[in-house]
Amino acid sequence: MAGGVGANAHLRERLTREAAQRGVSVFYPRLEFCTDNGAMIAYAGAQRLLSKRNEATAPADLTFAIKPRWELATLDAV
Repeated sequence: MAGGVGANAHLRERLTREAAQRGVSVFYPRLEFCTDNGAMIAYAGAQRLLSKRNEATAPADLTFAIKPRWELATLDAV
């Protein structure tokens, strides 16, 4: 379990209990490493926006299409 979900005390307790009943161990990262991936995505988006704005004097085009399961390999490198 990782990311923001990994910080959920109830889920940790339940998973530990269920794993113990099955004779397996569960290892969790320390709470300071269980951050929400959304913050990283937002930061990456902000950096991308800034780089696009610096490319030209006109404001960046901020329109986009919603694409579930968008392949990251199709994105242009920043």
